[in-house]
Amino acid sequence: MDKRIVPRNRYLEKLITFRDADVIKVVTGMRRCGKSTLLDMMRKHLEDNGVPSECLLTFKMESFELEGVRDWRELYRHVDGLMPAGKRCYLFFDELQEVDGWEKAINALRVDRDCDIYVTGSNAFLLSSEIATLISGRYVEIRMHPLTFSEYVDFLGPTDVTNRLAVFGREDIVALDDLLDRYLTFGGLPFLAASKLPEQEMKDYIWSTYQTIVGRDILAREARRGRRSVTSRSVLDRVTSYLADNISNPTSINKIVGTLAENGAKSSHGVVDTCVSALEETYVFSHARRFDIKGRDILKTGGKFYIEDLGLRAFLDGYRGSDSGRVLENAVYNRLVYDGYQVFTGHLRDAEIDFVAIGDGSDRKFIQVTESIDEEATRKRELRPFELRSLEKITGGYEKIIVVRRGSHPTDIDGIKIVSAVDFLMGRLGARSVWSASVSYA
Repeated sequence: MDKRIVPRNRYLEKLITFRDADVIKVVTGMRRCGKSTLLDMMRKHLEDNGVPSECLLTFKMESFELEGVRDWRELYRHVDGLMPAGKRCYLFFDELQEVDGWEKAINALRVDRDCDIYVTGSNAFLLSSEIATLISGRYVEIRMHPLTFSEYVDFLGPTDVTNRLAVFGREDIVALDDLLDRYLTFGGLPFLAASKLPEQEMKDYIWSTYQTIVGRDILAREARRGRRSVTSRSVLDRVTSYLADNISNPTSINKIVGTLAENGAKSSHGVVDTCVSALEETYVFSHARRFDIKGRDILKTGGKFYIEDLGLRAFLDGYRGSDSGRVLENAVYNRLVYDGYQVFTGHLRDAEIDFVAIGDGSDRKFIQVTESIDEEATRKRELRPFELRSLEKITGGYEKIIVVRRGSHPTDIDGIKIVSAVDFLMGRLGARSVWSASVSYA
């Protein structure tokens, strides 16, 4: 394997688990988060385990070679013509949303030929309810994300990692806290971590990633099955900047519309809602809904938006380094999602809790995130939701955690865990080691 390719074993193991199962393996996620490389890793795994190279067929739908294949019938004929007779084939399709009616071709290949199929896509529309029906519901979705901080450290290639230091060779020793600063600024796109580019080139790469998402995945998309298309680049950019500037703040479509109007950019509720939906569909942002802790119910209004990659946030924010506390909160959210939790913002009548993370069975965590608890006022503010009687009656033995970025602090305050951001983001708190993919059977 190319030394520049660092295995992302969590995702690769999931693909291996579903090898030869009668389901289409669909890898989804933001542009440049590593989906294509994951397919390359799976192909290499199959080759290493005795599958002949002529039975491993890769189709990169954005390549010049396949530029003319834009209809599902053409795709079917093209693929079918390359498959050797009488042998089981493994088919890899990269960015398949580029082909109209792709699901018909894939389903036909699954039915007609002896094959195992792997697909990637950078748009959630790839698995809309309508398309899921057309492929008979027989698929498994593996959602891929940019690097977590622990993966980011692995990609840098240290020879050793201690509790607080990363060691690179004999003389280069870097504090994990310093690496976290860099991660929170430039994010976790795998190419950046593996290539060690100078700072300006890193910014250029993030800029090009954003332009690709906007140009190829949002503005270029046609109206599909009654969905509205985004037609105004200026409105989209304003909405994107607003969401990036307001990560971890309570946000609504009405609030975005009002803010745009205040800044001389009037837009309708429908147009803004379409922009937000497009940004969610392309995995740039995700919406954490509010969870009524007392009523144990998901609230219909409110919630917060978090960005998938913090490098994009820094780019959209102009690299001002502002709002470090909210950036840290975003990183914690991303880690929880990576670990397989359903993540909500917590609501009590008398307080808000940053995160309610719901896992399997009784696995539930209540989490506050803060820069520091050195100041007494800050410490009281972060502890207050956990000390309310109403919460104590509800949560029982569930974990209560405060994640702290800087300063000195105890490890426990009246049963509330106090952990450093480095430890939490490195996955050192007994994070879930098993996570499930979303599987749909007919």
